[in-house]
Amino acid sequence: MSNKHLSTQFDAELSGISNRVLEMGGLVESQMTQALYALTNFSAETAALVMRQEENVNQMEVEIDRDLSAIIARRQPTARDLRLLIAISRTIANLERVGDEAARIARTVQRLINTGVSSRMRLPVADLGFESDLAIAQLRKALDAFARLDTARALEVLKQDDLIDQEFDGLLRKLITYMMEDPRTISSSIDLIFVAKAIERVGDHAKNLAEAIIYVVKGTDVRHTPMQDVENVVR
Repeated sequence: MSNKHLSTQFDAELSGISNRVLEMGGLVESQMTQALYALTNFSAETAALVMRQEENVNQMEVEIDRDLSAIIARRQPTARDLRLLIAISRTIANLERVGDEAARIARTVQRLINTGVSSRMRLPVADLGFESDLAIAQLRKALDAFARLDTARALEVLKQDDLIDQEFDGLLRKLITYMMEDPRTISSSIDLIFVAKAIERVGDHAKNLAEAIIYVVKGTDVRHTPMQDVENVVR
């Protein structure tokens, strides 16, 4: 078998596994959207759907990880191809954790509904929507950067990460105020703090994806690196 044929097969395998990562990314993005819909509308049905999807996400991670190991064993890739496979491994781990955060939000919705909070809740549930929109936009942008191996797009994700952190801090202050003004809201407010933290973590996972893309293209690990130095790497 010619080296060219082997190379073509390898390229096809890389393309196929990358497409499955994007499919997994689309699934967890949908999970997050549905989880926030369930929260803002107190939809038990949508929360249950998010929980069921978690099993699909977990299964996809296991299958992709298994195929990654098989490709590495068969092809023994080097340089950029090996970096891509390592980045894919990091990416699916982060996507699985995004699915975990969506499921955590769904479980919170179920708990709130079961305790009858929804009918008398006077809390900034809708305010979580803005933080969620930021996090989902970051995730979508990171997946787009992965599809194109676009370091400029990945850099945008890294630069905008602080916006989600700032929104979380604002929500935390607001919820603390609610608890101080009305002790009856303490339990529900704590639940929403965990939801806000889950959303913030989605932004963190999007940031991790962006760092992995820069690693693939530039060959430099930019984790825990000052932004100015990351910009110099991307240029």
